[in-house]
Amino acid sequence: MEYRAPNRLLRVDLSAETVESEAIPDEWLGRYVGGKGIGARYLYEEVEAGTDPLSPKNCLLFCLGPLSGLTLGEPRYAAITKSPLTNTFLDSYSGGRFPAALAGALGSHMAVSVYGRADRPVVLTVEDGSASIEPAGDLWGANTIATDDALNGEVACIGPAGETGVTYATIASDGAEHHAGRGGAGAVMGAKNLKAVVARGALPEIPPEIVDLREAYGAKYEESDVGRWRAASGVLETVDFADEVGALSTRGWQHRRFEGAEEIGIEAVREAATGRERARVSDIGGADTGGSGGPESKRAPGDPGDFRVGTDAGESVPRGATAMSLGAGLGIDDFEAVAALGETCNRLGMDLISAGAAVAWTMRAAETGVIDYDLAFGDPAGAEELLIEITARDAPLADALAEGVDVAGERFGTEELIPTVKRMELPSYDPRGAPSMALAYATSDRGACHRRALPIEEEAFAVDAWTPTETARVVIAEQDLRSVLWCLIVDDFAGAAFDDLGAAWLNAIGLSHDFSDLRTVGERVWTLTRLFNVREGFARAEDSLPPSLAAAVSSRADTEADDGDSDDSDDPDTDAAAVGGIDVEEFAATLDAYYALRGWSDGGFPTEETIERLDLDEVVDADTPIDDQPDDYPTTARATDRSET
Repeated sequence: MEYRAPNRLLRVDLSAETVESEAIPDEWLGRYVGGKGIGARYLYEEVEAGTDPLSPKNCLLFCLGPLSGLTLGEPRYAAITKSPLTNTFLDSYSGGRFPAALAGALGSHMAVSVYGRADRPVVLTVEDGSASIEPAGDLWGANTIATDDALNGEVACIGPAGETGVTYATIASDGAEHHAGRGGAGAVMGAKNLKAVVARGALPEIPPEIVDLREAYGAKYEESDVGRWRAASGVLETVDFADEVGALSTRGWQHRRFEGAEEIGIEAVREAATGRERARVSDIGGADTGGSGGPESKRAPGDPGDFRVGTDAGESVPRGATAMSLGAGLGIDDFEAVAALGETCNRLGMDLISAGAAVAWTMRAAETGVIDYDLAFGDPAGAEELLIEITARDAPLADALAEGVDVAGERFGTEELIPTVKRMELPSYDPRGAPSMALAYATSDRGACHRRALPIEEEAFAVDAWTPTETARVVIAEQDLRSVLWCLIVDDFAGAAFDDLGAAWLNAIGLSHDFSDLRTVGERVWTLTRLFNVREGFARAEDSLPPSLAAAVSSRADTEADDGDSDDSDDPDTDAAAVGGIDVEEFAATLDAYYALRGWSDGGFPTEETIERLDLDEVVDADTPIDDQPDDYPTTARATDRSET
């Protein structure tokens, strides 16, 4: 049977308890392709400016792409919504068995869009191209692994953190091995009383043309630097890399190197590992593709996944962010303890980067006497206890931390202790060791994020310091590339082989649209998410450098004068200035260059000319400012005050 790319939306209204199928406008499929692009288009169209992300008026989309289940690498899906942490556009990605089953369960549908709020906890089951809403029974209150075990099918669910509205709650799948992590999509799911989504379906049959592409691109991937790195080390080697270049945030951003890095780095992981992730991916059925037909056969050749390790709480698959945020970030050099903290976050269903930042904030605040709380750096037991308290939200400190470290600072009257952008806590790549990361964080559409662009991988090996324009060009190129891949929803790592950005794959499945200029699709989608954010009150002021990372240094050489050797000190009183800072004038010049190259105004607003060039002029509504800041524009981005809710 000829393969037909999905082109419909399954619309679920939890308030009315209805499920409807509708065609995605063909024009949208041509301009936005799928995944991030289609999700952003629906979110912009249907969520009004100023909507509380935790209200029934927000929507949550589970999006696939036109190639879901076909490409090499791990099948993935996108959770797209308005973030309760940042109030920005949010797209968060997760791979594994659930998106593979969802691709089979949805049939001709590319996405499920969930609206409203159920009057009781429910489970949404997707099967045979439709969906049903069923009571969740006694699952409300269960952790993510217990929820997964209790349901029949592949499961994406929330844990206790999503139920209590922790603004960085995740959507967990595959027994909590995978998470749609940053930005709080799990809290949106919890606010809708949606405990889980269950998918029951087999992967689509793979067309012969795609089989040939998989073989050719798989060989390219194996030969790529990313393919060789993944096969050797997974993502855990990022700890060693960041520490080596002096960009590993340590003890709540007080240092840029961690003396215990070797104890939580790749060699420690290899020693503790019980196997690789690939060995445990089950076969969920599908066409004969020369392999099992399940997600294992969908992985890129030579990519065995990340390492499995055992903890007292059970077996887990720690990623690089686990060791960076819960290890170096908290001053913990015991890998088993770090892995156990990661497993605690997985079971509770919370983003471990933001969770680690919340614990680090508490350690610093306690250390300086801002709060009276018994927790110090290097204390894994105390960290675990705090994570459980944050989930319960039954004390003022825990309740504040559940809203993010910016809210905790506001409520307890502290200056910035942990850096954020748009209220999202920075991941552990310290831009003081690679200034280009400051621009990547500042301009990320969902708040501080290293997945939109990771220029440190190039800058760390550059012979000469980059100019502002060079930095802006690299960041923009990576952001647009990621936007394209996330419209296709291609595995991040397998994307290294997509030198044509996926055009050959789209042509192979017989789509009628012209995809010869996919780079422009990436730019269009990135600009669309910017339009969503400026409609919410975001402008240049929010594309800012965290104050704790800034320093009035005259050149990058001054920043590099501290090579990080002093970071081996155990002195907890060392402040950010002791490890250098970002030149604020150079950052401003780099942001200027970024806006100019993007075709945005000095204030960060896409111009009318850019909007017309990208065919977005029919999208922009009356509430969205363009060109420049209007007289009645908010002085700060809209934030949702939940202090009394």
